Amino acid sequence: MRLILPFLCLFFALQLSAQTNENQEILPKGFAPGEELLMPDYISNLQGRSSACITMPPANARSIAEWEELQAVVITWTSFTSILTEIVRHAKEEVEVIIVCSNENVVKNQLGGAGIDWMTNITFVEENFNSIWVRDYGPNSIYIDDVGELAFVDWIYNRPRPADDTVPEAIADILGIDNYCTTAAPMDLVHTGGNYMSDGLGTAFSSSLFMEENGPTNEWGTSNHSPEEVLQIMDDYMGITSYPIMEALPYDVINHIDMHMKLLDEETIIVGEYPEGVADGPQIEANIQYVLSNFTTPYGDPYNVIRIPMPPDDGAYPDTWWADYRTYANSIILNNTILVPTYEEQYDTVGLRIWEESMPGYNIVGIDCNDIIPSLGALHCITKEVGAFEPLWISTNKINEACVETAETVTAQIKHQSGVASATVYYKTATTDWTTLAMTNTDADNWSADLPAMEEGKVSYYIEATANSGKVITRPMPGANGPFSFDNIACTIVSTDDLLLAEPTLAEVFPNPAAAITCIPVEAGRSTAASIEVSDILGRPIETIFEGEIPRGSSKYFLNAQNYAAGTYIITLKTDNGSQTQKLIVR
Repeated sequence: MRLILPFLCLFFALQLSAQTNENQEILPKGFAPGEELLMPDYISNLQGRSSACITMPPANARSIAEWEELQAVVITWTSFTSILTEIVRHAKEEVEVIIVCSNENVVKNQLGGAGIDWMTNITFVEENFNSIWVRDYGPNSIYIDDVGELAFVDWIYNRPRPADDTVPEAIADILGIDNYCTTAAPMDLVHTGGNYMSDGLGTAFSSSLFMEENGPTNEWGTSNHSPEEVLQIMDDYMGITSYPIMEALPYDVINHIDMHMKLLDEETIIVGEYPEGVADGPQIEANIQYVLSNFTTPYGDPYNVIRIPMPPDDGAYPDTWWADYRTYANSIILNNTILVPTYEEQYDTVGLRIWEESMPGYNIVGIDCNDIIPSLGALHCITKEVGAFEPLWISTNKINEACVETAETVTAQIKHQSGVASATVYYKTATTDWTTLAMTNTDADNWSADLPAMEEGKVSYYIEATANSGKVITRPMPGANGPFSFDNIACTIVSTDDLLLAEPTLAEVFPNPAAAITCIPVEAGRSTAASIEVSDILGRPIETIFEGEIPRGSSKYFLNAQNYAAGTYIITLKTDNGSQTQKLIVR
């Protein structure tokens, strides 16, 4: 065995180092056979990265959100070239397309043959690479001081693919920007772009894979960080201060959140949905309920969740061994265009309609991903956005509902390196044309405008900002073609005599059977002193989940089934007027 293992490692290392052109074998998104054995040596060799990789960014880094202003998107030209061709066709209408390839003439011939003008909005970078999955190993855009210097952060890739790992440096060199790396202890960090989503305001989302690969159980030779140390590194490099970590899904073997969810803006999450009780549906729902119950938007409001079906594969879902993990969430926002994976017209019609309703005014483009989805990835996995130089950044707390009896205030934080000259709100009702309203710079970078009282019905609006440099941008980006909107309704005050006074009710616990985060929903007609307890099948107490005042309305409480041995447990909701129970199976 001592002779065989070094031979195998050398064999796979040679195989990986050779895979730098379009004609080589396709590397999967997960580990190829034998790759995991190479991880310790791969991690060790990262210490010798070139001087172009800088250790630590200055203070006040900000990780961009995908819906922000972009200058480019990066792809790696290798396998699945028909899909890459369609990405280029549509992306070049919005941004520069940076194509990492081994022979640019080959790519030019393929693009030209597909009727694509490769002479405009395309940059070819002849650079070694191992795989197509640039989302995971590509550069992560940050700004210093919110809208200052553009730079990249390059994490340790969780695959032993050293050629892939040089791509961020190559792109940074082309753009003339700094590339900061998390390769040296004690700031070493393993992470992948498919398991990372930023809202641009200090909150990011990942699955528990992120903590596992950097925690005390990792065997790859990286530092065994505590959760607090991991979060500190993300704060230092990316400006992340709030980090919801969700349980990995039973059937998503990659454990990347971009396979089933996506942030559409600071307040909205689109989430893949399975039929009740199917595949990863129960755990996805438990994870989302965990987020909704424990985190808020940057503005202190609950997240708006939009459900989009996870389409079946010939009638089956990933809990059937041969069914592919089809998803509409694995998409990419490129300024005014959104590229969405498609599979079959009978399902795509619904998926694309939900995208169009969720992001009105954006150019929603479907791209057939049947060839690539068996490799456990789609469009988001093979693209990487690059932030704009000198962005004009608008972040705003959207109005979702208003009363005709009162006026609403539009607020926004607006920033540009040159300063902001002016900001304007455009608004209209179903019976009026667009009206302009100047926003006032209330303090620092904050702007506001008071909308007048308007008729009942739908109100549409968007914000336009002008920098001192003359640059103009709208939020949302499509402006009048795809504005924000809210319902203006007649508000009435409900008498307390009309409120329901029902006792709390223990709703159906999910997922059940459980293996990780498990949601315990409770409905109450009035606030009530209560407790939620877990006992084993013999009635012996295991854990008190909650004790105190349960508020009126819907509440959710959580347990982590990972802490329990496999078996049957009883969840009990107790109040002064009695108790309710429900069985929970832990597998």
